Amino acid sequence: MFSFQDIITITLTLFAIIDIIGSLPVIISIKNKENHLDSGKATLSAGALMIAFLLIGEQFLQLFGVDIQSFAIAGSIVIFIIGLEMILGIELLKNDPAAKTGSIIPIAFPIIAGSGTLTTIISMRAVYSLPNIFLGILVNLIFVYIVLKSSSWIEKMLGDSGLTLVRKFFGIVLLSIAVRIFKSNIYGHP
Repeated sequence: MFSFQDIITITLTLFAIIDIIGSLPVIISIKNKENHLDSGKATLSAGALMIAFLLIGEQFLQLFGVDIQSFAIAGSIVIFIIGLEMILGIELLKNDPAAKTGSIIPIAFPIIAGSGTLTTIISMRAVYSLPNIFLGILVNLIFVYIVLKSSSWIEKMLGDSGLTLVRKFFGIVLLSIAVRIFKSNIYGHP
């Protein structure tokens, strides 16, 4: 069943986690270093990874004997840490600096569809329906594509202080979402 409110919540949550605006400085430096950015390839690769994880992530977890609520609680802790990073301007979860393969790595993974995004997607399965999550992913992929295509223009328009403001605002949103996911899953356990 489709819920407009759920789709909006999912879309905004993923928007905050993906943080494509906050990732613009990294994306722009990669684009300048490679002299090219394949926006379509990066978006499609990230989308395929997110959809695959949405559809088979739970079965993958079952191989390790982990239930979706436990994963959701663990995911909420990761989301909380990402929110703290965004607000405080620190890096607790490190990305691999050796990954230098252009549009797919590190842009599609881990910048767009990183561990925070994948954790969030599977955590959302405990709260929201699959069609609503799928639409939230699709809306974000469209936005990601637009941002990647116009990254130079956005950088000039927002400037450093604008990018910082957007990042800190979505950090607070993430903290709130992490608490909500934690609360909704912790009370479901004995």
